[in-house]
Amino acid sequence: MTNRVKTGHNGKPEIVQRTKLFALRIIRLYVSLPKRTEAQVIGKQMLRSGTSVGAHVREGRRSRSDAEMISKLEVALQKRDETVYWLEILIEANIVPAALLTDLLSESSEITAILVTSVKTLKRRRTS
Repeated sequence: MTNRVKTGHNGKPEIVQRTKLFALRIIRLYVSLPKRTEAQVIGKQMLRSGTSVGAHVREGRRSRSDAEMISKLEVALQKRDETVYWLEILIEANIVPAALLTDLLSESSEITAILVTSVKTLKRRRTS
């Protein structure tokens, strides 16, 4: 397997790579959480949703139709939203300082923007 990162026109990694890197960051965050029960329970929820964003994006890329791809990308958006919820809970429960999650939350917002644009484009293409 190659370590080369495919980039888009803006020089940033493509959405498949970005969501994989997002998942890896979520995994590293989970591993670094305190071993207290509440941190581990919330962390496992975050781990499940945060790593599934990229899985749904990848499944979407292999879709047989625009409708199927839209469905997969919308599920990825739902999982991304759930992940942000758990990140907010980690912050508001004083388990993780907000400053440590700023970049992760920012990347999450950028992923959302890309996915929303993709879904809108696919929907427009279906109605044309």
